[in-house]
Amino acid sequence: MTSKKSALALLLAGTLMMGATACGGNKPAESAAPAESAAAESQAPADNGGAKVGQTVLKCSFNQTMENPEAKTVVELSDKLYDATEGRYSIEVYPSEQLGSQQESLELVQSGAIEMAIVANSIIEGVNPDFAIIGTPYIYDSIDHQKKLFQSGALDELFSTTEANGFNVLAAYSLGPRCLYTKELITTPEQLAGKKIRVMQSDTMIQMMNLMGGVGTAMAQGDVYSAIQAGTLDGAENNIITYTDLLQYEVAPYYTLTNHLMIPDELIINADVLKGMSEEDQASLKKLATESVDTMFSLAETLREEYFTKCKDEFGVTITEIDIAPFQEKVSPLIKEIAARSEMTQKVYDEIQALR
Repeated sequence: MTSKKSALALLLAGTLMMGATACGGNKPAESAAPAESAAAESQAPADNGGAKVGQTVLKCSFNQTMENPEAKTVVELSDKLYDATEGRYSIEVYPSEQLGSQQESLELVQSGAIEMAIVANSIIEGVNPDFAIIGTPYIYDSIDHQKKLFQSGALDELFSTTEANGFNVLAAYSLGPRCLYTKELITTPEQLAGKKIRVMQSDTMIQMMNLMGGVGTAMAQGDVYSAIQAGTLDGAENNIITYTDLLQYEVAPYYTLTNHLMIPDELIINADVLKGMSEEDQASLKKLATESVDTMFSLAETLREEYFTKCKDEFGVTITEIDIAPFQEKVSPLIKEIAARSEMTQKVYDEIQALR
């Protein structure tokens, strides 16, 4: 792991010192590339719409497009950070896996090759398995329930555990419920049997899909479109925003409302970079990151409504409501196992229940 981190850091550092050139389109089968390949070409941050540029610019890796609410939220956060620090800091978002997959981006933040990233909770779970508790299937009653948890401060102790691993968690975001989408209609666990379904790269996600009835297949997001197209996968699971932004409706036109998961995405920063900021600037960044949760949830809600309409009316997607009880029953052992994993997971689980 260490040698890989070092190699990625050296490649990326050399690349970012070269002149930046614009990158191409965002079609998922072509735009997403691992860091080893991406580093062979000049990288450029996204056009952040005339965002303010600080004396120190924090590079933020993101695996999806700039149309995604999480990317837009960080752009807004950057402008507010610039103002709060009197121009000392701003953030540039590098979308569409330009700087590598989420796993690679986490490693690059840990090594200090880049300063920030937005990564799925399942990736951070690989650093501390206790993070699985906030990404457990069917653990939230609603989107509002999840948002309340993210803003409550109840996760501060959990988030502080990553500093020893070289990064800090600044905020948790969520694009909304994840659902099953496939090449053919599936509405029950029995119909899912034997189907290879892409999940995020964590043991918890693989177990979840296996319990739901399918064959959990971990894969980086950039490979999903082509894998479904080629038949390597039978489908995947994700929120309607990612599904639409990455054009995955083209290869998997059946979107089933299993609503099985609301996986957080965490905004992270290199621990040394954060420590290197003045106390005042650190406080400003942390405060603004917490406040950005409101922005992100609001943007996501608006976009979900728009995308559900477009998928149904324009893109030919078959959207199917189902009885989710059989799926909930299938994954209930996983919820119990994760909640009882440690004192930390039990504490967070109790907090989640208290906020219902």
